[in-house]
Amino acid sequence: MPRPRTKRGPERTPLSVDADVLICGASFAGLAVARELAGSGARVMMIDRYEIGERQTSACAAPTLWLEALSLEASMRQTFEDLVIHTPHGSARYRLPWTFSTFDYPTLCELLDDQNDAEFETAKVDGRSGDVVHTDRGDLRAPLIVDALGWRRVLGSGYQPPDAPLSRGLEVHPHGSGADLEIWIDRRYVPAGYGWSFPARDEVRVGVGSFDPHFHVRDTTVLLAEDLGREAVRYQGNWIPHKLRDATEGGVFFVGDSAGHCLPLTAEGIRTALYFGIACGRELRRVVEGRATRDAALRSYHAFSAGHGWQFKWMLRVQRLVPRVPPRLLGPAIKAMSAKAFVDWSFNHYLNIAHPSFALGAQEPAPERARAAA
Repeated sequence: MPRPRTKRGPERTPLSVDADVLICGASFAGLAVARELAGSGARVMMIDRYEIGERQTSACAAPTLWLEALSLEASMRQTFEDLVIHTPHGSARYRLPWTFSTFDYPTLCELLDDQNDAEFETAKVDGRSGDVVHTDRGDLRAPLIVDALGWRRVLGSGYQPPDAPLSRGLEVHPHGSGADLEIWIDRRYVPAGYGWSFPARDEVRVGVGSFDPHFHVRDTTVLLAEDLGREAVRYQGNWIPHKLRDATEGGVFFVGDSAGHCLPLTAEGIRTALYFGIACGRELRRVVEGRATRDAALRSYHAFSAGHGWQFKWMLRVQRLVPRVPPRLLGPAIKAMSAKAFVDWSFNHYLNIAHPSFALGAQEPAPERARAAA
């Protein structure tokens, strides 16, 4: 169906919609939800403050298997078989059991958007009263509402940095190229966290993330870029949740960063946004097709998200442990863990937290597979 797109200036007219499903947020999570509703016959309205693909807020990398499962290969810029980890006392190269790829954010969003039949409008969400969402262009009504707006959790009980379970990340995007996916665990750059360099064909995404939201990372991001001989240009940054939250509240479905669906320690939130977005979309589809009530869908989705809690808690424990390891011990430990058997075991368990087979219709939740294999 035709899709109204971004309205600017005099075209930014009042908006009033009665939809079956209202998805607030049109990045990874929101687009994944909309994808699962394609062909359902429901009127799905998706809104975002920005045009789809307009505002990148991450390093944009994910397991290649996930990009392939969602037919997003055309967005890929560079693929890596290895992960190189640097410490002040040595480096180690991990041969991964599956590849990781950087991608172009606008292209991926456009490809994912092509897989739904939702309407789209730009509007800033201000709040909600029952089944009415208030925006700067008017009130929108739907019995099924999704908050995929990010860590602010606009339609629920939010919280504010720096006194919240959030990490702080900043990166620069200098033009150039590189061969390796690299991580730095070095207190010269950040006391608790890590730095990274993710090549993406014609640019290199260099950044620093701090597990402590009080630590400002701008100066050390510039320092890492300088150490790599890269220009500190084209900044982007964001707050990154590192604690799982309730995936439902007040009759609203929360997905992606608004539900804390970002893995602690690694801060990987793209595949989890896609994974939980698909799960949410499938529950919503059951409702619009008359196979479940809204309350049943809320309970089922909440249980699905909460069922991953033990994995998020385990990774959060490791996140808190790593900064306490003396630097002189960290280098040898990282090197010892580069043994192929350990890398295969650990990274396959890590992938199982949000396995790409789920995108292809696998019904068994990935955490159960991981628990059985442990």
